[in-house]
Amino acid sequence: MRDYLIERLYECSKKPYQKYFKKNEPWNIDKTSLMDYPKESLGFGLGSFLHKNHFDIQEKLEDHDIIHVLTNTGISVYEEIGMQYYLFGNGKRSLYLFMVMLTGTIFYPKRIKYFMQQFQKGKQALPYHYLDFSKMLLIPVQSIQQTFKI
Repeated sequence: MRDYLIERLYECSKKPYQKYFKKNEPWNIDKTSLMDYPKESLGFGLGSFLHKNHFDIQEKLEDHDIIHVLTNTGISVYEEIGMQYYLFGNGKRSLYLFMVMLTGTIFYPKRIKYFMQQFQKGKQALPYHYLDFSKMLLIPVQSIQQTFKI
């Protein structure tokens, strides 16, 4: 029930967040063309992630799925919340991130140890949350992970 409630909150908040808070331009790429990138590249990794999870690219939110690829984070509700803790540890600050962390902590108090582990992982990595990943799609995932200690 709580997973459903959190997912509904996300769905209700996603469109206003995209429209009013995300200032970046959409990438104008589809998931099928991502599969044409070299197999070890970030672009191919993103395409594989989207296909595997039956997702489409969400305009202006492409970076979110890139973080999934780079950190190997799953897509369950608590893992999504954990990813926000990771990003907080990595230096990202946004109202949306704080809202997810707050509601996640309230709804999943038994996962606080996992959230703190994710925070520590984000803190140990070099800051990279601000990068323009649309210009990095040809770079091998492993190179990015090694460079930023992900």
